[in-house]
Parts: sequence; C-alpha cells; structure tokens
Amino acid sequence: MNIQLINKKVFDTKNNLTLKLITAERLEKAKFKKTLKKAGFQAEQDSLCAMHGKSLLFCGLENYDAENLRTAAATTVKAIKSYDYKSISVNVDKNSIQAIIEGFVLGGYEFNNYKSKAKKIKIKNLYLTCENVEELSALFEEALIVAEATCFTRDLVNTAPDDMYPEVMAKVAKKLARENGLSCDVLGKRELKKEKCNAMLAVGRASRHDSKLIHLAYKPKNAKKTISLVGKGLTYDSGGLSLKPATSMVTMKMDKAGACAVLGIIKAVSELKLDIEVHAFVGAVENMIGGDAYKPDDVLVSRKGDTIEVRNTDAEGRLVLADVLDYAQDRTKPDYLFDFATLTGACMVALGQYTTGVMGHSNRLRHDLSKAATKAGELTASLPFNKHLKKQLKSEIADICNISNKPYGGAITAGLFLDNFIKEENKNKWLHFDIAGSAYTETPWDVNVHGATGAGVRFMTQFLKSIK
Repeated sequence: MNIQLINKKVFDTKNNLTLKLITAERLEKAKFKKTLKKAGFQAEQDSLCAMHGKSLLFCGLENYDAENLRTAAATTVKAIKSYDYKSISVNVDKNSIQAIIEGFVLGGYEFNNYKSKAKKIKIKNLYLTCENVEELSALFEEALIVAEATCFTRDLVNTAPDDMYPEVMAKVAKKLARENGLSCDVLGKRELKKEKCNAMLAVGRASRHDSKLIHLAYKPKNAKKTISLVGKGLTYDSGGLSLKPATSMVTMKMDKAGACAVLGIIKAVSELKLDIEVHAFVGAVENMIGGDAYKPDDVLVSRKGDTIEVRNTDAEGRLVLADVLDYAQDRTKPDYLFDFATLTGACMVALGQYTTGVMGHSNRLRHDLSKAATKAGELTASLPFNKHLKKQLKSEIADICNISNKPYGGAITAGLFLDNFIKEENKNKWLHFDIAGSAYTETPWDVNVHGATGAGVRFMTQFLKSIK
C-alpha cells in the first residue's frame, strides 16, 4: 500500500473511503449517531461499521492511546482488503501518526512469495491527512522506516529453509550493506576454524550448507555510543540427533528470527541516520542430522576456551551464541551488548507466546528497555538470574553443560549459560532477549498476522533512538 502524508485542506480524491476513529464518548456527539446505533455500533475497541453510501468507515476506540490506535488501524486494514475503493484516508496528528502507520503497515502485511496466485487488493493508497505536513514529515518518515524494517525482518523469517540457508543469509547481509552504506565481513568454515569457533562449527557440521558468521557495521561520524547486536541464525533446526517431534519441526524456519531481527535493526538505524555506531553479528547455521552430526556426550571447546558438555543437541542456539558473543566482544568495545534468540520453549511456558523474555544483570538497563518496549508497542518481561539456578549447569566432566540438570527455569538457565561467555567488563552492558514466543505466531494478534512478527525491531530501535 502506497502511503502519503497530505494537507487535509487540499485533499480531494474520488472513490476514497474515509476512516473515522471514534470513542463511545465521541459517538454520542457524532453526526451519524442514530444510523450507527441502528447498525449496532457502540464504538467498542476495534469494532467496525461501514456506511458505504457516504464512503465512511467507523472504527471504535477505547481511548486515543497509541496501543489502541495501532490495533484499530490493523483491524481496519485487514477488513478493507475486500472493499472496492481506490484509497482510504484518515486524519492524523503528532500523537497518532506513528501508531496508525504501524497499524496499517504491519497489520496489512502479507507474505505471498509462495502463492501461485496472490489475491489482489483494490485499495492501493493510504492518505494521512493533517493540518501541517511539514510538522509531521519527520515523524512520518521515521514511522515508515521502522515499520518497513519490521516487515523486512518478517520476510526473512518467513522464507522457507530451502531458500534461506547460511550462504543465502550472507548474501542478504551483503546486499543490505551495499544498499545502506554498511561494511560487511563474512567468515566461512575456514575462517571459523581459524577463530576456534568449535561450538558453532559442531552445530552445523552435519548440514550440506556451511555455517557463516556475519558482521555488519554502521559507523557514522561523531558516533556517541557503540552498540553490538548478536543474533541466533538457525536457518533450520531439526534438533540434531536429539531429534524434535515432527509437529515441533513445522515452524523451525523461525529459529533464525534473532538473526533476522538484528539485520532489521541495523537497517532501521542506518536509514534513520542515528548518531550511534552499531554492529550486527549473526551466527548463521543449520542444525541437521547425519553421520557427521555432533552428539550427546560430546565435549566441545568454545572460542573462549571453556569446555561444554553436550547433553542435548537441540540446545544448539546457545552453543552458536557462545562463540558469536565471544567473537563480537573481541571485535568491538560496546557500550551496550544485546543478543536476540528464539532460545527456549520454556520462555513461552513462563510468559506466554506474546512476550519477549529479558535477562541480564543491570536492573537499570532492563527498566530502560521495558520503557522503550512499552512505547514501541511490544511486550517484554524480566526473568531474574540467581546463583541457585546457575548451579544446574554444572558438568562433572567439563566446565559447563549445555542444558540444566533440572527441568525448571529453562529460559533463565539458558540465559545463564550465555552469561558464562560475557566478559566481566560487559556484564552490566549486556541483555539477552528470548523471543521464542514473540517472534512467530500461527494465530493473528495485535498488529501481527500469521507467521513472523519482526519481534525486537521496534523496541530496540526505540531504545537506540533514546540514547544520549
């Protein structure tokens, strides 16, 4: 959908549907109050009532908070796809423009790459009408950049594993670097061996696709801070020899969502031209089975030098991240270090499928990220570290075990495993985001349609914009 910001005084187009976002209070004063009430419209949140004779569409709001505006716009765009209009228009101001753009762009998102005949939508244009275009133009551009970066991330996650394996992910990163003025380095099998990334290489060695460590960098002049982002990029996860049940394998193309998120974030940051230096590190690996597969009972030597007892080959993402986190810390001196990973089903058990789990040592940093997430319209919740859970990673034969010896607190013990590979000087600069539940959905909710959600892009961009 083409989106334009236009002065309401000069706006005039034929075959246009006008959207009215209205609360129950305003309904009582509305021009078409009687007609709307006859139709059963009470202006409840996300309820719709069309008056096609007047080319009007009413959508109910509980209030004019950003969250309600965002879901109302998403509800609207899904409903109008069958309407026979050329365009839709809605009035915006500085308080509503971002939420409405995100609602329309994210709620209207479709992934049709594998459809032989995608359904055609007649409404091609969205006009945002306002009193002063110049006043809102910066907010307009910013909202579009973030929404489109989220959709870029969704596209990558939704791509089938046979079309998005480590080599392809590296090509995507190189293309992004060319288009956005980024630097890009890709480490293949030979370079990874030289770097002693043995844990990462073990996970991918049964695949016919070589593993890749990708490093993108955005380095503006006079950057205020340096941020390192690390993403788990399991382009497909069969579980390895600790094979997943068949039903659990169906959505495992989403196991690369952490990597896709950091690519989306650096895309947004570079297009927003933020005055911060951002590095995106991606561990792109495929976890498969075969005669060369790594095994339960293996002991791996990580890049850091710590030995890892493998007791479950389906706890592979943390092995990849162990090496990539160590590599990232050696390559940069970050003011903030964040990793994104679809790491544990336990996080979904703890928080539900809508919420990203946040782990780390700094209460202040967790609080700041929570504020940014709330403003961006994403759900996060902190999961606390403690010394007793850390004991559950003890190995009798190696420095650490890749799974807990008890079936409790699985999301936190996974985070504590990663903590083992965070340098002491970075402990209070680091946060781990478990997006296992929030990154993918088979049931549409909020602005999310079936498939990838782009979790992490909006809240991290919001946080990075706030850095002083």
